[in-house]
Amino acid sequence: MYIYNVTINIQEDIHEKWLEWMKNEHIPEMMATGKFTKALMSRVMVEEEMGGLTYSVQYTTKNREMLLRYYEEDAARLRAKTKPFEGLFVAFRTELEIVSEQ
Repeated sequence: MYIYNVTINIQEDIHEKWLEWMKNEHIPEMMATGKFTKALMSRVMVEEEMGGLTYSVQYTTKNREMLLRYYEEDAARLRAKTKPFEGLFVAFRTELEIVSEQ
């Protein structure tokens, strides 16, 4: 299995609106692509020098091929929906391969 991890630092003044959008719109739309089996959203418990609040969203998918299909078929459309928050967040994405689960 693979995890598609998106780490986001969002400005505090827009944080509540963004969090509701993530929980009620963005994550459900990601799941609706059919490419992911689970989504886990966590708050990263660090204080960033740049300020803001940091979250990690981990989307589990069965294999890298399914993740590649997400990139090809859905990523551009879903990333475009972040326009209302443009310039108010920083995000980076990481692919993780699950090696062991106990």
